[in-house]
Amino acid sequence: MRWITGLLTALIMATPAMAAPTLYFTAIPDQDETSLEERFSKVANYLESELDVPVQFVPVKSYAASVTTFRNNQVQLAWFGGLSGVRAREAVPGSKAIAQGAEDQEFRSYFIAHESTGIEPSDGKLPEAVKGKTLTFGSRGSTSGRLMPEHYIRERFNQAPGEVFSRVGFSGNHTRTARLVESGSYQVGALNYSVWEEMVENGEIDTDDVQVIWKSPTYPDYQWTIRGDVDERFGDGFSDRVQQALLDMEDPELLESFPRSSFIPASNDDYATIKRVGRETGLLD
Repeated sequence: MRWITGLLTALIMATPAMAAPTLYFTAIPDQDETSLEERFSKVANYLESELDVPVQFVPVKSYAASVTTFRNNQVQLAWFGGLSGVRAREAVPGSKAIAQGAEDQEFRSYFIAHESTGIEPSDGKLPEAVKGKTLTFGSRGSTSGRLMPEHYIRERFNQAPGEVFSRVGFSGNHTRTARLVESGSYQVGALNYSVWEEMVENGEIDTDDVQVIWKSPTYPDYQWTIRGDVDERFGDGFSDRVQQALLDMEDPELLESFPRSSFIPASNDDYATIKRVGRETGLLD
């Protein structure tokens, strides 16, 4: 009997503990793919060290794909824009916004124009001179690159963008919007203010060729959203632990990659304005 007991003990000791499930997360592709991979691989490493579970970043090709992977439980956590976050939470009942950048409480869109248009910057209303020009938004699902700029265009001219501009396009992301207007491919563009300012600071845009002509009023935007069923998969209180890990993120290099000064608590109610504007513009069912 002793040898049986010894054998069982040896087998138990040799059997590895059940591996912890992996936390998968994604992010809207608001910048070029290389920047996103570099940025979020570091975030994955940080979260893994804080949560003691494997964490893996899942890149996606479009804003719509980020919502789809979240809905299908291919990811349990996502860095969304305002509109994509609303869409994701409506698709997965019980999901909640848990953190946002301190700057995301009062986010902005910038309208930029090529120097050949002669459009002068305005501190008041969106310049009348944009009428009849060509315009590029960012992604079709972007809050700062499409939803809110369209809202302000409609508010200013009481017309849809297609009636105000001679041609309307979609660049796919904020970086590309800046490039297309800088090159003159489009005369006017609408984009995320923080991406523009980062490009200017890094010397990645020629402000002799393109400049900001209007800064929008503020609105709530980006946030981290988590599925409502993560506690069932990872254990009680896991959602709270993820939120705390994000709020505790203090590494200047990590924060600068967003760029954000810090993360603060967020809730679904913070994005009521985005939901309302989405319904009004027809971009949210």
